[in-house]
Parts: sequence; C-alpha cells; structure tokens
Amino acid sequence: MSRDSINDLTVFLAVAREQSFTRAAAKLGVSPSALSHSMRLLEERLGVRLLTRTTRRVSVTDAGERLLHSIEPHFDGIDTALAALTELRDKPAGTIRITAGEHPTTSILWPAIERLLPEYPDIKFEITVDGALTDIVAERYDAGIRLGEQLNADMIAVRIGPKMRMVVVGSPDYFARHPKPSTPQDLTAHACINIRLPTYGGYLVWEFEKDGREVRVRVDGPLAFNTTQMVMRAALGGVGLAYLFEDHARDEIESGRLVTVLDDWNPLFDGYFLYYPSRRQMSPAFSVLVDALRYRPSRSDH
Repeated sequence: MSRDSINDLTVFLAVAREQSFTRAAAKLGVSPSALSHSMRLLEERLGVRLLTRTTRRVSVTDAGERLLHSIEPHFDGIDTALAALTELRDKPAGTIRITAGEHPTTSILWPAIERLLPEYPDIKFEITVDGALTDIVAERYDAGIRLGEQLNADMIAVRIGPKMRMVVVGSPDYFARHPKPSTPQDLTAHACINIRLPTYGGYLVWEFEKDGREVRVRVDGPLAFNTTQMVMRAALGGVGLAYLFEDHARDEIESGRLVTVLDDWNPLFDGYFLYYPSRRQMSPAFSVLVDALRYRPSRSDH
C-alpha cells in the first residue's frame, strides 16, 4: 500500500468518526478543503461514494460503512502498538481522554490527576465534563466515569469511590419560614430546586427508601439548573430545598449553612466507577491513572 493510500484512509477514518470535515480537519491539523479534496480523490480511485455530505453533517454510505469496519481495527491496532512503545520510556507518556460528570470530576478525578501531574509530566489528560451517558467507544474516549447502576455489562469497571447517599437540604432561613417535611410526600408542598440532567432525560426524580419501601417524588419549584453548583447556591440562598450528594454538601452541613431533613429516608447506593472497553489494552499511562483512581476502603468504611 502506498503512502498516499494510507494518508487517504486516515482522512476517511477521521471524517467518518467525527461526521464532520471541520472537526476532522482540526483533529488532523489540516484545512477542511484539503480533507474534502483527499476524499474526492479516494472516492474517484475506488469508484464508489464513501460519504454523504449535507449542510449539517457528514455520514457514511453503505460502502463507506463496509470500508470503515474493515480498516478501523487495523488502525486501532497500530495506535495500540505505538502506545505500547511508551513502555520503553523512563516515564509513562501519552494522552488519556476521559468523560465524566461534574460531581465525580471535582470530587474524585481532578484530585487524582492533580497528584499525578508533577510525577508524570509526559502524560496529558483531556477531560470532558458532561452528564450524558456518552458512548465512549463511538466518541473515542479511553474511559468514562459513571454511577454503578448506569454501567454496561460489556465494560470493565473499577470502583473509584465509596457507596454514597443523597440528602435533602435547606437553609436555616428557609426552615424559619417553612415547616420541615417529615415524609417524602411532604416535599410536594415545598419549593424545591430541580436539576435537569441529560442522563435522566428530564428533571431528576428524588428517590427515597425506608424499611424496604421505595418512594419516588417529582418535585416542583421556582428554579431548575443543569449544574449542582447552582442548585447548591440557590439552596444556600434560601430559595428552596435541594437534593444533593451528601459529600458534595458536607462542608455546608457541618457549618450549619444547610440543614438536612428526611435523614432516615436516604439509603446508600452504588458510587462511582471508572469504566472502559473490555478489549482495551492498557497503556502504561492508563495503568497509572487506574491505579491512582482505584478505591481502597479505609477502616472507617467497614
């Protein structure tokens, strides 16, 4: 195979994966017009149309899909082989792409990476903070972070945090004006701060459990956000009640700026896991990250 053929196939692979000439060009460091020209030459040489172009997106044709499935494993194998060569370096190196939600990024992922950076200067981390259930294989991520209940069975999962619980909190000022709820159903009479997450397709339903009885409450109120930081801020301002991770609100609870209610209705649930494809071969750099994130229970956890 000629060098030009390899270059053209690399271009096709990038455009097919990104479904955009602009994004593929940015990834390869060339102009979109150069990519478009390369694709036209490849299609002319093969005598088949590989891509369908519209004003909004680029998609692969049946022939393009067949070519993609044929060449993708080989290019992935080359990438893996090149990554494995970093074992010969004094220090692990390479770029690790991770997708994670806001909460695990700030509470678990960033503290681990902050510790790793001085010791491993040749490892680069690219983090996308996104609450959606991203397909890490299709989007070319090395790994993602999710709650245990959201994991797919075909993924390798590594626990990176303890089991957690959600808590309902409000400010002392709010409870000076409103009675504290004694059951989850009482929340329907309160101003509650909703959170909309792409993971759930709408507002997050507040879940409770007591003595084996499960209760789900759809709350209402004057505000809704797509970030827990703003939910916290609104709760601190006395706007209404919030439903937050206990560890996220711990400092405010201990300082008395927020007060918990319905404590006997908040069960433990699976915490966060790092997950990645079972067929993924671990590079030295990725192994370093997995080891740094792996949860090791302390005596107080038992």
